[in-house]
Amino acid sequence: MIKHLDASSVDFEKSLQSIVSSTSEASDSVFETVSKIISDVRARGDDALLEYTNLYDHRSAKIESLQIKKSEIRMALDRVSDLMRDSLTEAARRIRIFHEKQKQETWIYKDDDGNELGQRITPMDRVGVYVPGGKAAYPSSVLMSVIPAQVAGVKEIIMVVPTPEEQRNDSVLAAAEILGISKIFSVGGAQAIAALAFGTELIPKVDKIVGPGNIFVAAAKKEVFGCVGIDMIAGPSEVVIVADKNANADWVAMDLLAQAEHDEEASAILISPDKNFIACVEKSIMKFLPEMERANIIEASLRNNGIMIRTEDFKQAIKIVNFLAPEHLELAVSNPEVLLNDIKHAGAIFMGNYSAESLGDYCAGPNHVLPTGRTSKFSSPLGVYDFQKKTSLIKCDNGSVSKIAGVASVLARGEGLTAHARSAEFRNDCSE
Repeated sequence: MIKHLDASSVDFEKSLQSIVSSTSEASDSVFETVSKIISDVRARGDDALLEYTNLYDHRSAKIESLQIKKSEIRMALDRVSDLMRDSLTEAARRIRIFHEKQKQETWIYKDDDGNELGQRITPMDRVGVYVPGGKAAYPSSVLMSVIPAQVAGVKEIIMVVPTPEEQRNDSVLAAAEILGISKIFSVGGAQAIAALAFGTELIPKVDKIVGPGNIFVAAAKKEVFGCVGIDMIAGPSEVVIVADKNANADWVAMDLLAQAEHDEEASAILISPDKNFIACVEKSIMKFLPEMERANIIEASLRNNGIMIRTEDFKQAIKIVNFLAPEHLELAVSNPEVLLNDIKHAGAIFMGNYSAESLGDYCAGPNHVLPTGRTSKFSSPLGVYDFQKKTSLIKCDNGSVSKIAGVASVLARGEGLTAHARSAEFRNDCSE
């Protein structure tokens, strides 16, 4: 069921590239569908939004029912168990503490000539949070997307969540209530992204859209980028586990299964120099698989994108890790710090046998919205910085402007921009 590769084989790189490249990307037909939906919602507003919502979510809703009432949000919190409410509250506390450390502050300094230069940090006015729905409900995505925006100081947060066949998830709404989010709309898909990007009578236009979704949501975010900001184009979730012979095979197997249960396109990869350990992990997978509620999804995921790679040593293993640039990286080894310095690309790194990726998904503190599809080579996890804008500050006066005005004049004339040069020279002349 799971593909096996040997890093010492002649065709290893070609085989690995072939598997990695086979992960799903939006097809032309997806982009065509998404483009049509976005254009339609942009042109017809709520009428189109309602039509697509009823069509794709198999509903017969009216436009006024798409906004979830505050009373329903409060009741959802009452309906969840005490254990769930306490767990959501504790997770929110931990996530907030971590993200408070990411806050950036305005700074100003004076250069040698007395000019004041700096950077002003301000929050965005209004952001949209997309919370996935459908195959599963994700209250954790509410926490991970909303909390950094709140820490950044965003005043208005609009949440959208699909509710197929009118099935609203209490835990998702409970998470929103705990965070104080009251503007929630039961819409999803490309139509929700379009509504957030351009605004309708019902849903206000936002400045940025964040949160994971299916392939149609990802394509829609790509389509509207530039009209609004987005966090990233999220693809199927992925984990790479580097393990030594001392790792617990059952634990590693379960971590691979946990990743695979997201959906059929999720990627779960084990890398180890120890052939016997790889065999033990595979045996554990087969032992646990029949017990899993989402066994069919797991099996499809492992068949499509599951890989077990035997390497000569850990140096070779880390080389493969840097090539894959995974969303999640587990270092199930005795001394993970030894490997850490050589790892250049990963969304989140889980160090040691006890640091399960699932802990990061829910409550460790760092954000679980992470770059996928090898984009950790140039992207970062969702954070407070995604909701803060930077504005440059420049203040010159009669006594400080002379030197930089002279430099600006020379450079401007070198570029043939006379007005730029004269503009700088006027200030220089006045200062002399």
